[in-house]
Amino acid sequence: MNSAAPFVPETHQLSELAKAARHCKGCPLYQDATQTVFGSGRPSARMMLIGEQPGDREDRAGAPFVGPAGRVLDKALAAAEIDRAELYLTNAVKHFKFTTNERGKRRIHKTPSRTEVEACRPWILAELDTIAPEVVVLLGATAAKSLLGNDFRVTRHRGEVLHSTGLVSEGDPALVATIHPSAVLRGPSESRDEAFDGLVADLRIAYATTRTVRSEGSAGSGTFIPAESPVRR
Repeated sequence: MNSAAPFVPETHQLSELAKAARHCKGCPLYQDATQTVFGSGRPSARMMLIGEQPGDREDRAGAPFVGPAGRVLDKALAAAEIDRAELYLTNAVKHFKFTTNERGKRRIHKTPSRTEVEACRPWILAELDTIAPEVVVLLGATAAKSLLGNDFRVTRHRGEVLHSTGLVSEGDPALVATIHPSAVLRGPSESRDEAFDGLVADLRIAYATTRTVRSEGSAGSGTFIPAESPVRR
């Protein structure tokens, strides 16, 4: 089986979704992970952030963005004057994928495969439908591709206010793609400040869309159809 769909209940209650996700066996990742790491935050959040997958700290704690990347995100949110308590945070993949070092003691992050991302997509769609946010921030390539297709490139559309069709049953959430906070940590030390400032700028753009009315055809906006090859209109 390579889909979480059979495990996703028909409900708009986050507590029920989170409870069901604990028993998800939609892909093999559940076998090695400590636990499912479901989203958390404000149920009526106007802004939703989607990352790649839980890391080692998140896998142990059972909560998203509590490790090193989470600390970078907290710092970036503070710099952008955004209250994390007002947001909903989750990941495209709900189980930690990792490999181990030679001694088998350290768990090293491994990027989820396209099959694993697709398998977990029903959970993201259920969260989107339940939260009904005004804007979704896609943190990194995996999160962006999970909603906008495998051909989407963050580098081409970073910081743009995009719109997609068919993601939620009602409404049309804005989408803003940016780097994952972990990219700030992995980058060269001499460019980390620039990378961090770029993340802050993108978060500000996303947050601003929750306080403005979208104008069709405005500069820097576009429409995507979530598919294997997204179409720009």
